[in-house]
Amino acid sequence: MMQQYDLYVDGQARVAATGERFESFDPFRGKPWALLGRGGPDDVNAAVDAAHRAFHDPAWRGINATGRGRLLSQLGDLIAENAERLGRIETRDNGKLLAEMLAQVRYIPQWFYYYAGLADKIEGSVIPVDKPKMFTFTQHEPLGVVAMITPWNSPLLLAAWKMAPALAAGNTIVWKPSEFASVSALEFVTLVERAGFPPGVVNVVTGFGPEVGETLVTHPKVAKIAFTGGERSGQRVYELAARGLKRVTLELGGKSPNIVFADANLDNAVKGVISGIFAASGQTCIAGSRLLVQRSIHNEFVDRVVTFAATARMGDPSDLATQVGPVTTRPQYERVLDFIESAKREGARCLLGGGPATRPECGEGWFVEPTIFGDVTPAMRIAREEVFGPVLAVLPFDDDDDAVRIGCDIPYGLAAGVWTENIGRALSMAKRLEAGTVWVNTYRAVSYMVPFGGYKRSGIGRESGQDMIHEYLQTKSVWIDTESEVPNPFVMR
Repeated sequence: MMQQYDLYVDGQARVAATGERFESFDPFRGKPWALLGRGGPDDVNAAVDAAHRAFHDPAWRGINATGRGRLLSQLGDLIAENAERLGRIETRDNGKLLAEMLAQVRYIPQWFYYYAGLADKIEGSVIPVDKPKMFTFTQHEPLGVVAMITPWNSPLLLAAWKMAPALAAGNTIVWKPSEFASVSALEFVTLVERAGFPPGVVNVVTGFGPEVGETLVTHPKVAKIAFTGGERSGQRVYELAARGLKRVTLELGGKSPNIVFADANLDNAVKGVISGIFAASGQTCIAGSRLLVQRSIHNEFVDRVVTFAATARMGDPSDLATQVGPVTTRPQYERVLDFIESAKREGARCLLGGGPATRPECGEGWFVEPTIFGDVTPAMRIAREEVFGPVLAVLPFDDDDDAVRIGCDIPYGLAAGVWTENIGRALSMAKRLEAGTVWVNTYRAVSYMVPFGGYKRSGIGRESGQDMIHEYLQTKSVWIDTESEVPNPFVMR
């Protein structure tokens, strides 16, 4: 019997207004394992109204910043206590490795602790204004209702990046998780209630983009949208939000270059390349899906990468020994295979993999063999578009200028990796590469302390770090005239 979940609105479970449900699939088994409420416009309206009431209710609005920080700390503690359970749910729901999901969920409390500490350190300024007899200061205030829209690849981690600063700033939330991975959100939100947050402060509406997502983005009571997902969906969110002049944070796709110079520690670089593309089965926006190798070491290095990748253990993602799991959704599985066939038609040479994984340990799941293509040119589709799967495109380069040219010659700019033992080259490349994050001699490192976001079509705004909290605040300027008599009212002060 499949587990059943309802929406979460105003502090309690809510059956979808239509009474309909949809299935959530286990990617390893290729079969449904849970039934979720199929929310629609009526449910969005109820959730936004609840969040709007909560925003103005003294039960939430009357809590000072230090009190909000205490609630966030309590939520962090509850997440830590429930990390293994939540991690296993995410693995069942999206097919990513249990080892990775456990590591992510165990790290999530740090975002809540960090912003708990920051909540009562949001300070305005007294401005020594140039107008006589005026006392002027600024204060920062919450925006109101925030719509969070999260993807299926790391649902809770990416939700924490949004939720922790939004709540620390005093906002309320309506959360739409991906229809492909919603269960962990509905389990997570019960911890928000247990932590002591008033009803309506965090709400969850599950369902599909046209019915839930678009209604949420266009709702007149929603002040801001925080979105992580694909470029096409992000464009749609941006267009709809613009009609209401809403604030947005968009973290979108990437086609990140992982650049290996001849002077690099090649043993470490091989591991960094493998981590960049085959960890998480390539289902990460920061995937190092383009490997740029200096021509003098190209053949030797690529051979080493292929040899290492061929040893990857595929199978049940809940087995801690598994290294490559399934693709999360059937449509994405088919899309990855289409990219592979497209690369072959364009003349790329398949060095490893190149199709569905038919190993017995992969069962009925949506597995794609770790795939590496050589003889790739920068104009090929495989070198320009985000695959979001375990597929690596290898391109040679001659020198630093050539690496920068190839690395930046795409519409994305989310991340980049540089492998070199030359500190001058490392600093120069970090400056020249058009990417929101540049890793040197490492890859896929993130922290609650460090801003994250993209250049170009990879997004708008940043997440994590101290400055992020201002994405959920607005600044008010206050003028106090200490003059005993109002001067000429017909002249601007």
